[in-house]
Amino acid sequence: MAIEQRPFGRTGHMSSAVIFGGAALKAADQATADRVLDLLFEYGINHIDTAPRYGDSELRIGPWMRRYRADFFLATKTAARDAEGARTDLMRSLERLQTDHLDLVQLHALSHPAEWEQAMGPGGALEALVAARSQGLVRSIGVTGHGWTIAAMHKRSLERFEFDSVLMPWNWFVAHHDQYRTDFEVTEALCRSRGVAVQTIKSIARGPWAAGASRSHLTWYQPLEGEDEIRLAVAWVLARPGIFLTSVGDVNLLPAVLRAAADRGPRPPDAAMAAHSQRTGLSTIFGLA
Repeated sequence: MAIEQRPFGRTGHMSSAVIFGGAALKAADQATADRVLDLLFEYGINHIDTAPRYGDSELRIGPWMRRYRADFFLATKTAARDAEGARTDLMRSLERLQTDHLDLVQLHALSHPAEWEQAMGPGGALEALVAARSQGLVRSIGVTGHGWTIAAMHKRSLERFEFDSVLMPWNWFVAHHDQYRTDFEVTEALCRSRGVAVQTIKSIARGPWAAGASRSHLTWYQPLEGEDEIRLAVAWVLARPGIFLTSVGDVNLLPAVLRAAADRGPRPPDAAMAAHSQRTGLSTIFGLA
């Protein structure tokens, strides 16, 4: 069953409501990656998000682009804060992804105020991305980030520049952090009014890994693992109109996320989500609030 599509902001692209998170391929071999590609086609996923920081992800996606570039909205990122570094990142990503253009390039994890000033100022990374857009190397420009302050930082970014997309955490737990919820709602409303696409991450985050515990998945946080728990978490996020869910960074959990998105029903009741939170022990993955 194909996952529904939604307008990706003002880009003109109808993207699958679930965006494939390329971090899942950071340690994968090509055979594993190619099996993931089959899964993406099975569920109608037509939007890929990756980054140079995601290990071998760009290298694994590149061979797909030789055959299927027209089938995917392709996005990557740069963590550079200066124009020269961002340009270098972009050209390397184009080579690794085996394409002559990107549909979206994003300033990666732009949350620290000093880095924000550098990236957004003269000689900063944004300057290079705007130049690349004018040259036809990229079509749209976005900004991403993690942490309790990122929704507010994205609002600040949108006040400085007309970004085409933002990416930030959204799940049941963070929605019950008073300040974060307020910041998210304000930023999401601003995005809606301007036609800026809102991508969300950490839909199935459960909490931090326990110190010394063996890690059963490649995610940097402990994820939800049960099919029913994943189904509830995914359904709750996607019940919000217009936003996108970026899939989990582990190939073994990806099928459950896609099944949940394809088969989702109405928004789960608050009582069911509260019980889910208590049962699974949802907690912060961003440190002290």
